[in-house]
Amino acid sequence: MMDQQRFLECRSRLMEQLELSRDMPDSEILALIDELIAQTDPSRRMRFSDRCQLKIELFNSVRRFDILQELIDDDSVTEIMVNGTQSIYVERAGRLTEWEKHFTSREKLQDIVQAIVAVSNRVANESVPIVDARLKKGERVNIVMNPIAIEGPVITIRRFPDKPISMEDLIAWNSITAEAADFLKKMVQAGYNIFISGGTGSGKTTFLNALSNFIPKDERIITIEDNAELQIQGDRNLVRLEARRPNAEGGGEVTIRDLIRSSLRMRPDRIIVGEVRGEETIDMLQSLNTGHDGSLSTGHGNSPRDMLSRLETMVIMGMEIPVAAIRRQIASGIDLMVHLSRMRDKSRKVLEILEIDGYDVQSGEIRTHTIFEYQGLGEDKSGALTGSLKKVGELKHTQKLERAGIKV
Repeated sequence: MMDQQRFLECRSRLMEQLELSRDMPDSEILALIDELIAQTDPSRRMRFSDRCQLKIELFNSVRRFDILQELIDDDSVTEIMVNGTQSIYVERAGRLTEWEKHFTSREKLQDIVQAIVAVSNRVANESVPIVDARLKKGERVNIVMNPIAIEGPVITIRRFPDKPISMEDLIAWNSITAEAADFLKKMVQAGYNIFISGGTGSGKTTFLNALSNFIPKDERIITIEDNAELQIQGDRNLVRLEARRPNAEGGGEVTIRDLIRSSLRMRPDRIIVGEVRGEETIDMLQSLNTGHDGSLSTGHGNSPRDMLSRLETMVIMGMEIPVAAIRRQIASGIDLMVHLSRMRDKSRKVLEILEIDGYDVQSGEIRTHTIFEYQGLGEDKSGALTGSLKKVGELKHTQKLERAGIKV
């Protein structure tokens, strides 16, 4: 009997038993799996390693996420991409490779989709074909279903390390210099509003996590996210809020805008908005302009200047307001911008830290100047970039530092 045949036979019998006893605990399921494997191998010709692997695969197929569980449990995997039943790609150390396994049927893949969305109390079907969710350990999941995904459901899972990455880790990886990290530490402690920009996969959430650890531990923090991913450590007065999608009847939705407005009534010292993508930007900026100093947020942008333009566009999506008024809001609300990028050697680096100088009435533009800038030197023999983040300017607006009694 082939291994695949044995797996299918054992799984069929296992599902029959589970139908009879839906509340069977994991320990009983594992014992039942041992019994079923023994029945299909009465002469015990299977190698011990094969028996253990079959046991794990059977358990994962009924209680966890089938073949994907092996990748979810692998600490070296940072991203998992399921392209229907055709292929599965994984990212390790910034490099994509095709995995040797894949789903054998659409039905099996559909079952995994339903198991994933059930964890986050989401719905995925033909009427709701695009879903964002998260797993129990905070992994970010995006699902695109048929009929939009022609070759079957597409699942993208971004894993985050169990131990949050610290600023010391980023310094060790040459993502930022110790000088720039110390500068940002003082900015966070003094209550400067900081906006982090960068492309997809540039490390914005990771950097936001690292920055948030500089917030004094006696302050009240409200985090607002589409899917809760932030891993803020050591702050006991922490409130985590997560948006909610509409239910099958189209009701019950709670948006980022709703959460930002509600957070203002919760007496926050700091508000952290995981990412702004649309009309909630106007509420985020208004919260920055109503005394919530030291707040943090992120957004997708190719450069800090591009991010400023995108913020304008996103505000207009939620409210018809003159561009000049929007730029005044941005200039008065955001103090510093940090721009990240994923480099061609797959490393993630801080490319620029700039200060917002204010709104220029004559030109109608937001004034900025660069404080730190990445200067590339080339590549070493291994192909790794050898540049560094250099200080090229000085902080002009020091009032918050002075009020906090911090010297740069």
